Amino acid sequence: MTNGPVLIDLEDDDSAPGPDAAPPVPDPDLPPPQGRAMKTVATLGARRPSWLARWFWGLLLAVLGAVLSVAAWDFATGLIARMPLLGYAVTVLIGALVLVALLAGLREMAAFARLARMDKLQGRAEAALSEASLPKARAVVAELERLYARRPELDWNRARFTDRRDEQFDANALFALTEAEMLAPLDAAARVQVEAAARQVATVTAIVPLALADVAVALSANLRMIRRIAEIYGGRSGVLGSWRLTRAVMTHLVATGAVAVGDDLISSVAGGNVLSKLSRRFGEGIVNGALTARVGIAAMEVCRPLPFGRAARPSVSGTVKRALAGLFGG
Repeated sequence: MTNGPVLIDLEDDDSAPGPDAAPPVPDPDLPPPQGRAMKTVATLGARRPSWLARWFWGLLLAVLGAVLSVAAWDFATGLIARMPLLGYAVTVLIGALVLVALLAGLREMAAFARLARMDKLQGRAEAALSEASLPKARAVVAELERLYARRPELDWNRARFTDRRDEQFDANALFALTEAEMLAPLDAAARVQVEAAARQVATVTAIVPLALADVAVALSANLRMIRRIAEIYGGRSGVLGSWRLTRAVMTHLVATGAVAVGDDLISSVAGGNVLSKLSRRFGEGIVNGALTARVGIAAMEVCRPLPFGRAARPSVSGTVKRALAGLFGG
């Protein structure tokens, strides 16, 4: 008989694998993560409405506008006949509503004009680079300085650029200086927006099990990210302008096959086979986050006034690693 616990000494073997090293049980019935939410968003964004649908919605809006206008007019005149004071007050409210609608329309037109200006500026920059034309490059840079003249956060960068601008004697060197001095802080701010959107989409996909919730979050996050990137580079867009930018970016991604998910994408994000380390839901979150990063980088290329030259184009793997650091075990 013993008066205490019985201790059994086992041979120490530090090389023996522990329970945490056991591989997960494979589930052949479940397909691997494919970024379903982001693929759905890309398909919706890249889809162009048919001419029949455009005519239908245009005529429907015209008829509804006419009906509402006539109904509002009849309501206001009838109310003036019955109760003049209240009728005039309602008439003023209707006039204010029409004025706000006109201002909103003018704002959308101005947003489209800004986006067109950025497109032309980018096209002129590409032409100056292809022709190696210093006069054309200087004209592009002068317009870029006017574009950012009212950005106080760029005053210091603009002053540094002005001091060294006349020392450049070829188009490539001038654009490289412009990227280093004026566009570098804008690129950094745009990357922050891309990382935030990738983090949000990945997190919601991983932890929210509701059907279509990941699609709704991915769509809203990508729309907001593209709009903010456009604002950072100076091409502020309204509601319709944001849809135009989103469709342009998604069309480019779908046409180039950038929404496809391959082993290179997964390994570049997680440093190995994530499907053997994470649950399928977490793997789906990583893939959706990586595809969101691809959308953000494509939006930077579309909205940036100068094409990426000496300034390195952001990589998807680096962006996603910074965005998802600490969320999925790495």
